[in-house]
Amino acid sequence: MWNDEGGTRRRYRLEAHTQKDAEREARDLILRQAAPPTGVTVEQIWMAYQAEVEGRRQAAKLAQVGKNVLPVFGHLTPEQITVDDCRRFMAARRQAGRMDGTIRTEMGCLRTALSWGVKSKLIRSAPRIEMPQTPPPRERYLDRDELARLLAATADPHIRLAILLMVTTAGRIGALLELTWDRVDLDRRLIKLATNDIGPKKGRATVPINDTLMAALQTAQEAALSRYVIEWGGRQVGSIKTGFNAAVKRAGIDHCTPHDLRRSAGRLMAEAGVPMEEIAQYLGHTNPSITRSTYARFSPQYLRAAAEALDFNNSRASI
Repeated sequence: MWNDEGGTRRRYRLEAHTQKDAEREARDLILRQAAPPTGVTVEQIWMAYQAEVEGRRQAAKLAQVGKNVLPVFGHLTPEQITVDDCRRFMAARRQAGRMDGTIRTEMGCLRTALSWGVKSKLIRSAPRIEMPQTPPPRERYLDRDELARLLAATADPHIRLAILLMVTTAGRIGALLELTWDRVDLDRRLIKLATNDIGPKKGRATVPINDTLMAALQTAQEAALSRYVIEWGGRQVGSIKTGFNAAVKRAGIDHCTPHDLRRSAGRLMAEAGVPMEEIAQYLGHTNPSITRSTYARFSPQYLRAAAEALDFNNSRASI
């Protein structure tokens, strides 16, 4: 590597034997005059953070996202990461067909891991991690006909049960895949989606079991071979992506995701005139204003009083 120093050009011999080691060593030479790097790599920080959150959903997320982030950034130290590195990563991911929402999640995990590294005093400071703009919220709702077609097109019993649970409990798929029979009370007809009283509760409410779900759960419990409600071959199911997408295709439904079923449940409740506060509790929202901003427009009473106040044919109104 050549470097201008005092008007002369000097040649440095790198000791690295691989391309990634050479890149890290070369960047260290550039940074050394400003401040010596810590020597801790992004991958080491990432894995330490993943171990710190072991047992939480964040750990599984880091393990999955790391497959795309660490091959690019893992061999570098945080001081070596530049905005251009972030932009090249984003451009490569877009070229690979990934949406900005996915890329933002990946870069967000990198930013969070490095921020944790600072708090844990593994590094002095975290670099600027550039991220895509937050994409507009995706609105995809299935109507009752589409939901019926989706259930009819589902071949595997565990996929059908998962879809029924998503629609009738409005639970997130992650919570439902973790659901165990000890949190299903068939006598009182209640499902507790939260694993405990102190763990993650995002979207994890305690909800009633309606007649449709009751019949499916009774059948599933009779055939159960494990403690998990959604199981396959006596084991917990880690993902329903393949089976779900196959059912969507067979049903002839435009692209949708498991999370769209949760949105659809919220809309169906709103269209039935269920009060926003009750929908918020069902969805596990801690702030009903979030529920109202998303689903109020689907209520049959939405702005109805306001419209009637402007109805000049109404005997109570006058110009």
